[in-house]
Amino acid sequence: MPKRSEEMLTDVWTSLLLVWITCVPYTSMTPIISQSKSLQTGSTALLRGLVEGQRILSRAKRGWVWNQMFVLEEFSGPDPILVGRLHTDLDVGSTPIKYVLAGEGAGTIFAINEITGDIHAMKRLDREEKAEYTLTAQVTNRDTDQPLEPPSEFIIKVQDINDNPPQFVEGPYRASVPEMSQVGTSVTRVTATDADDPVYGNSAKLVYSILEGQPYFSIDPNTAIIKIALHGMDREMREEYLVVIQAKDMGGHMGGLSGTTTVTVTLTDVNDNPPKFSKSLYEFVIPEELGIGKPGGKVKANDRDIGENAKSTYNIIDGDEKDVFEITTDAQTQEGILRLKKPLNFETKKSYTLKVEAANIRFDPNSGVPFKDTATVKIAVEDSDEPPVFSKPTFVLQVDENAPINTVIGTVTARDPDVTGSLVRYFIDRHTDLERQFNINVDDGKITLAKPLDRETDMWHNITVTATEIRNHSQISRAIVAIRVLDINDNAPEFATEYEAFLCENGKPGQVIQTVSAVDKDEPIQGHYFEYRLIPEMLNNPNFTIKNNGDNSISVLAKHDTFRRQKQEMYFLPIIVTDNGNPPMSSTNTLTIRVCGCSREGIVQSCNVEAYVLPIGLSMGALIAILACIILLLVIVVLFVTLRRHKNKPLIIKDDEDVRENIIRYDDEGGGEEDTEAFDIATLQNPDGINGYLPRKDIKPDLQFMPRQSGGPNGVDVDEFINVRLHEADNDPTAPPYDSIQIYGYEGRGSIAGSLSSLETASSDSDQNYDYLREWGPRFRRLGELYSVGESDKET
Repeated sequence: MPKRSEEMLTDVWTSLLLVWITCVPYTSMTPIISQSKSLQTGSTALLRGLVEGQRILSRAKRGWVWNQMFVLEEFSGPDPILVGRLHTDLDVGSTPIKYVLAGEGAGTIFAINEITGDIHAMKRLDREEKAEYTLTAQVTNRDTDQPLEPPSEFIIKVQDINDNPPQFVEGPYRASVPEMSQVGTSVTRVTATDADDPVYGNSAKLVYSILEGQPYFSIDPNTAIIKIALHGMDREMREEYLVVIQAKDMGGHMGGLSGTTTVTVTLTDVNDNPPKFSKSLYEFVIPEELGIGKPGGKVKANDRDIGENAKSTYNIIDGDEKDVFEITTDAQTQEGILRLKKPLNFETKKSYTLKVEAANIRFDPNSGVPFKDTATVKIAVEDSDEPPVFSKPTFVLQVDENAPINTVIGTVTARDPDVTGSLVRYFIDRHTDLERQFNINVDDGKITLAKPLDRETDMWHNITVTATEIRNHSQISRAIVAIRVLDINDNAPEFATEYEAFLCENGKPGQVIQTVSAVDKDEPIQGHYFEYRLIPEMLNNPNFTIKNNGDNSISVLAKHDTFRRQKQEMYFLPIIVTDNGNPPMSSTNTLTIRVCGCSREGIVQSCNVEAYVLPIGLSMGALIAILACIILLLVIVVLFVTLRRHKNKPLIIKDDEDVRENIIRYDDEGGGEEDTEAFDIATLQNPDGINGYLPRKDIKPDLQFMPRQSGGPNGVDVDEFINVRLHEADNDPTAPPYDSIQIYGYEGRGSIAGSLSSLETASSDSDQNYDYLREWGPRFRRLGELYSVGESDKET
């Protein structure tokens, strides 16, 4: 029979149970050891026959008898708990069988009796940890362990008991609701959970109640929605409430477990309170010198609400001259600040009365209009010592330029506005009149001229005049005095620029050479009008004439076409320009006209006479540039040659054997001890070199001047040689300005004395015998006495 048919048979077992009981023989049934609720499986062959219309087949097969197994959680005792028994129809006593259990918890939590098939729970179970276990049962041969049946799967369910109280996982709660809310207004909802089985009994059926918080709040026992239970809950009376909520399982019956949580309910503010001034009358004393925009007093309306509901605005709704003051709201302190809009004057008005209103920004939720309150403000003006007041803030005066000294330009006036009326003195702020061009009378304010004015230099002079009370010098006022310098005709017109006209040689008579205009530093009211004319000596000028253009300019015209540069290169034309002032002013200006060579189109090409004498066409400027370059090159060459001639060339003989001695006389203004390189004895060591010429190292050698020396290589007398050299040194104009005695280590050719220098002697003085010096004659007797001293003399 297909497997699908077997599943169908299982599904209809309940309806066929009675038929199965009546039709199956007693010997084919297996005893059942289980709980009351069980599912029993019979012979597959019998059930198949029932389905096929009571046609019983001859094949018989064993069958399992299954009991739906349950075990209570948290059950504990001295012995393991019997969960149920497995049995098969193969267990007839003749076959040695063994029951084997596998799956979840097999061997650890659950154990099976291999012979009887009894299943026991070995540990205490918790349904909240695991609600059911899936296991597999199989029958094997006890001797061979060969499976007799394929494994079959079954489930052991852990039966729940009420061992978990409800818990508020999200608690404690915070909620808010507007004050003055209606009864039944929902506040919030709480939720509790129970870990027990919700489908088995009432272990997880919860009921909610309020333990604390009545009569202000109520809770739905099933939905756990908290609601307002009392009318007129005012935040200003009490802002926060603590509500304790209980959740109890078992449907709230006795023996159920419970859990609690807290809900903090805060009443939020609504605009249900009007602003209220702390007093109905405010009085302030304000000094009259209070500046514009400065605060003069503060008022405040208190509001029991908070936040935006407590904010108010202040306005002046009534009062005498209410436009003198304004009131603003301080956003931080919610105060009304009274400020000055116009200056106060004690002498004009001594007090003010205002009506001030404070209104909420938000409207009343019931009436739809904002809450308001009013108060009266009385202001007394305090008299102050005010500075003088000028009749005008700015004075504009006029004076003619070149007006005489001490001319009265105008008068400024100021007064003391106080009741006492102090006298006023006037001064000019010299920082605004650095050149001291004006003076002022300290008593009456008359401004006079101190220096002449020139409109062409400065048209306006702005000075500051101060007015000071005699009684209180600290009270000072200032006024601006603008003095305009009026123009008089004191400047003659002149050419607008330095004109230089050019005239073409091939021009025609009547040709316009130059258009000339004039300017005048003066500014007459009726405008400028200039008259041009030639000087009387040039009225009959044979070369040029002028023509008025009607726009304060003239044109200079040529009278003929015979102008030549070779004849005259430049012409000077004096022109007199006169203005229309009173009295008229005039000046003579000279127009320079150069005769130039032009093309046929009249374009100027050359205006110099030298162009005719330069065959290559070079201009004078080009020739000057070329000449300057040549001169510069010559200067460079001369400097180079001069530097080469004056350049020192060292003639030091690098010879380690060069030995010299200088005896310096200190009774003269010679070179001193530092003169150690004045003479060189190299030449004396080789008197035959360079024809007897000795180069000098103490002066720059002159290659052009080579003194000729006489004397042959043989028969040289040292004494004569030295005398000649000293004579040359004394008469040499290029010699240094000091005398030197030169000692040479050369005694002449073939001298038996050898060298007298101790520097070239290998032995010491004590090893030498100088007695032979006495035999040389009277010239060496003194020298022999000096070197022939005894040992006693040496020690001394």
